[in-house]
Amino acid sequence: MPSEQDVMKEKVAALEAPVAIKKDSVLEIHDHQRVDPYFWMRLTDDQKTAETPDEQTQNVVNYLNAENDYTEEVMSHTSEFQEKLFDEIVGRIKKDDESVPYLKNGYWYYTRFVEDGEYPIYCRKKGSLDADEEILIDANELAKGHEYYNVSGLTVSPDNKILAYAEDLISRRIYTYRFKNLETGEVYDDKLENVNPGAAWANDNKTFFYTTKNKISLLSEKINRHVLGQNTDQDEVVYHEKDPSYYIGVYKSTSDDYIIIYNSSTLVSDYHVLKADNPQGDFVQFIPRGTKHEYTIQHFEDKWYIVTNWEAQNFRLMECPVNNTAQENWKEVIGHRSDVLLQGLDVFKNHLVLSERSNALTHIRILDQKTGEEHYLQFKEPAYVAYTSTNPEFNTNLLRFVYSSLTTPFSTIDYNMDDRTREVKKQQEVVGGHNPDDYTTERVFADARDGTKIPMSIVYKNSTVKSSSTPLLQYAYGSYGSSTDPWFSSVRLSLLDRGFIYAIAHIRGGQEMGRQWYEDGKMFKKINTFTDFVDCSKHLIKEEYTSADHLYAMGGSAGGLLMGAVVNLAPELYNGVIAAVPFVDVVSTMLDESIPLTTNEFDEWGNPKNKDSYEYMLSYSPYDQVSEQDYPNMLITTGYFDSQVQYWEPAKWIAKLRDKKTDDNILLLKTNMEAGHGGASGRFKRHRETALEYSFFLDLEGKVLAD
Repeated sequence: MPSEQDVMKEKVAALEAPVAIKKDSVLEIHDHQRVDPYFWMRLTDDQKTAETPDEQTQNVVNYLNAENDYTEEVMSHTSEFQEKLFDEIVGRIKKDDESVPYLKNGYWYYTRFVEDGEYPIYCRKKGSLDADEEILIDANELAKGHEYYNVSGLTVSPDNKILAYAEDLISRRIYTYRFKNLETGEVYDDKLENVNPGAAWANDNKTFFYTTKNKISLLSEKINRHVLGQNTDQDEVVYHEKDPSYYIGVYKSTSDDYIIIYNSSTLVSDYHVLKADNPQGDFVQFIPRGTKHEYTIQHFEDKWYIVTNWEAQNFRLMECPVNNTAQENWKEVIGHRSDVLLQGLDVFKNHLVLSERSNALTHIRILDQKTGEEHYLQFKEPAYVAYTSTNPEFNTNLLRFVYSSLTTPFSTIDYNMDDRTREVKKQQEVVGGHNPDDYTTERVFADARDGTKIPMSIVYKNSTVKSSSTPLLQYAYGSYGSSTDPWFSSVRLSLLDRGFIYAIAHIRGGQEMGRQWYEDGKMFKKINTFTDFVDCSKHLIKEEYTSADHLYAMGGSAGGLLMGAVVNLAPELYNGVIAAVPFVDVVSTMLDESIPLTTNEFDEWGNPKNKDSYEYMLSYSPYDQVSEQDYPNMLITTGYFDSQVQYWEPAKWIAKLRDKKTDDNILLLKTNMEAGHGGASGRFKRHRETALEYSFFLDLEGKVLAD
């Protein structure tokens, strides 16, 4: 009897896959020519949003719709299963859920969801949790009439009377700030457009500092000062970042004493500060902007604490007087350690809380500011994640942190830093029940080809037997120093309960093993990210967790670049691959400085205007390296309004793959025509995409019709 995969392939063979129009564009730099037959797919924002599409736009939309229709037809036999899977996934989500309240400035703040609500309701209670509830924002109401909706950057004025909130209606991360009187319910006429969420109130309760974007590149560019009720034409630019390699923003110190402007590139940090009691004053630069110096600052009484990599690759903690921040006045509090990455700091009146990372695990370290005594929070599981949560109150001995593992749902915990007791305030509820003891977690190490030990975190159901016929999904990201931690996912249970093993490969390019781990997976060492993933796959096959016939891979965004590189390097190792919003046209994108993120990332990938960077990036760019060879079964996803990885990258990639590949494996593209980089909005709706992705893997394993 033919397998489900064979039946699927026969169905695919009988269908006519879309064929993209070819219009060769010759791209030349450094005396080298690339011929790109699909360069024409690039549309401007104006073209995408025009009421009457031009011919090019119509051709692009027609192609994307044809790919969507093809994907729907190929996957049509799984439609009932997708619906079942969707119901199963959202069925585990507590419908009327509520966050753990936190106290700030006399009010308890929390969010909650109603039974069928896609979006949160933001609430507070004055003084006591027994007080009457006050609804700040009901995002379900605000989302009505919009295919996409996101509210972010909520911040309340110091006198607790005015709420500022930022709305995105098209999923391009272009927000508008609005203001609501919390005593009367009136929404003011003030509208701050083209902003980034994240802002700061001055202590006069009327001056508001916010960030605006460059309208072409969408990069944050200016910090503005707005006075409530004043026409926005009168808003003053208090800071203008002219170097497009920097992200900028503004926030308020935990002490509420300072407004802080931050500027950060891949390698450099820069801060400007202003007393919050003096909103019309001038910002003062913390120290002169250096080169290859990353740091963060925290205000505490008469001093600043600084987490810095100045002469400390893994960062160290220093301090300086509040009114004399010159670098020669910095004094070391905690020194550099070669095996421990210092990631962050929370400052309390009597305690310092340091967030650290070593051996691919997170650690929380408590330091008593009066006695100098210190201790670490202890955790028992072999693979877990723990991080500090919302801690807005300065004068408290309670630390709120979050704990999770591959088997343990997210738990919000209050920790008494004096008597060292813990109180679990809430553990994520998995509706229908979940027993962590039904699952096994492992921490294993694979040998990379250069001898480096690559950690992996693995989870599977106890009843799953590791063998060459066991399906395994391998996931990784591996860029920007972003670490992929072993946290719990109720969604993932739909794979684990059907016999899948799930493995996170902590490959170089993240920071799981310290700063050097990141340095060894970027720029001219980027190839390590890709070969690490391949070597982890080979280890899993060698140790008979699975085999190439049952090994699957998934990654998104820069992790989608990883997927693209891996299927070029070692396509024979994988039965199926999902690349979500994949950054695959590396060279062309990094040559176009009008695209968001490009200039900010020259120190991550390289600047292809430099010949050596161009040649190195070209050597691994998934789109440029597509060749005439067999490729795994693949599902590629994107969003039409994605501002981070433009839709044309995966669209061009699939067109070239379809033209070049020599196999009869499945190749699908799904474009969300209403969404951007994060996919659909809403806590339930987004899992329609998850159901499609899981169905793709499970169908290849013959587990759809058998379910």
